[in-house]
Amino acid sequence: MMRSLFRLAALLLVATLSLQLYFVLRIAAMAWIAPQSTTFQRSEIARIWHDRGVVPWAQAWVDDTAIADTLKRAVIAAEDAGFVDHAGFDWEAIERAWERNQRAESMAARQAARQTGQAIARRRPPKIVGGSTITQQLAKNLFLTGERSIARKAQEFVIAGALETLLTKRRILEIYLNHVEWGEGVFGAQAASRHYYRVDASRIGTAAAARLAVMLPSPKLFERRPNSVYIASRAATVAARMDDVELP
Repeated sequence: MMRSLFRLAALLLVATLSLQLYFVLRIAAMAWIAPQSTTFQRSEIARIWHDRGVVPWAQAWVDDTAIADTLKRAVIAAEDAGFVDHAGFDWEAIERAWERNQRAESMAARQAARQTGQAIARRRPPKIVGGSTITQQLAKNLFLTGERSIARKAQEFVIAGALETLLTKRRILEIYLNHVEWGEGVFGAQAASRHYYRVDASRIGTAAAARLAVMLPSPKLFERRPNSVYIASRAATVAARMDDVELP
């Protein structure tokens, strides 16, 4: 019995190490070879095909030099102000996200208790949601699912560390901007610039870049509300911060 358990543990260890080696080799190759697609994109293709029977898709890889600095600055200002300085993780942002989720969970529990007249019998354990850097977002999109769990988050940290170790900040940002979602079937800076503003990513202006950057947390939601008060207000804030952003 003990021998069988030992063998099983050894197999699990080998499988885990093999998976990490696979990730490392894939990332190392990205220093020269642009990834054609991400796990998230492939899951979106399957979902859209299932829902519609067709897959409207817009994506075109462009080199770093073909993406306007205005868009790079806007995305960093909106998503990860410390991008050039951190090693893949913003611990203060993670802590703030944890605290926000704790407060939100407590509020939801109180509201449910008031509605039902009794406390919730079973509650989900708190999870770290949000606070992800650009590197962490890229790690998740490249290789992982949208599942929210401690195991998935731990794997995201490992991949993010490999990205920071094996690629330059400039390359990480280039890959991120070419694969990040900007709407239903709209991926990457070039496709987003053409889709929303009918210009190439190299020619996007400050105001447009700020609006695109604001969409990133919830692109499918914001593409349905392009003229919302929130987008206008948040874009103005991002535009004001762009001059202070350092590019890699």
